[in-house]
Amino acid sequence: MHEVSLMENALVIALNYAARERASRIHQIALRVGDLSGVEPDALRFAFDVVTQGTIAEDAQLSIQSCPTVCYCNFCQTHFRPTELGYECPTCQTWSMSIVQGKELELASLEVS
Repeated sequence: MHEVSLMENALVIALNYAARERASRIHQIALRVGDLSGVEPDALRFAFDVVTQGTIAEDAQLSIQSCPTVCYCNFCQTHFRPTELGYECPTCQTWSMSIVQGKELELASLEVS
């Protein structure tokens, strides 16, 4: 389960930020997770509970924002959401593999005190 190592890395970033701000508590961590990131949100939640034990983030809330896949058509310069059938532009029917959103896994925000 690679979600544990991903959450460990996110926690290190959060703890470093909290230390810079001289915070003694992390209340909330918000993550943005793309649909194509290969990350399972439920596994990420489980990993969060495990890796925050004994840290200033213990009992913090985890917020996960799902980011849908968005493609860009180079032919007609349109952004679109792909369908289950593929990455065909709904405007001009050109196939596009230019993915502009959906692969991200990022720490979006922290609430500390």
